[in-house]
Amino acid sequence: MTVLIIINDAPYGSEKAYNALRLAMTLQKEQSESEVRIFLMADAVGCALPSQITAQGYYNIERMLKSVLSKSGQVKACGTCAQARGLPSRPLIEGVAISNMSELTEWVLTSDKVLSF
Repeated sequence: MTVLIIINDAPYGSEKAYNALRLAMTLQKEQSESEVRIFLMADAVGCALPSQITAQGYYNIERMLKSVLSKSGQVKACGTCAQARGLPSRPLIEGVAISNMSELTEWVLTSDKVLSF
């Protein structure tokens, strides 16, 4: 089964990105044969920035994304959204690719389940 998770919210401020990544990690753990895809849109493109520093005891979105990537998950960030936020000139977490609406459309059409956070 292929699961696409679309994240729209910033990495911190709400818990949408956190909950989406918790789900992705649990899917990979409990359904290892499933393919997990994550598409970052709008303020969620900030999730792809490396060197995130969080206070002790708080979740770290960078570590969570790296966990998904380390288990063959795919993570892509909307190029238009990244450009609007000045991110194309900044490095992203290794394994995260800049993408576009055509690729998101392909992912939607070829996924068994699509979830949006």
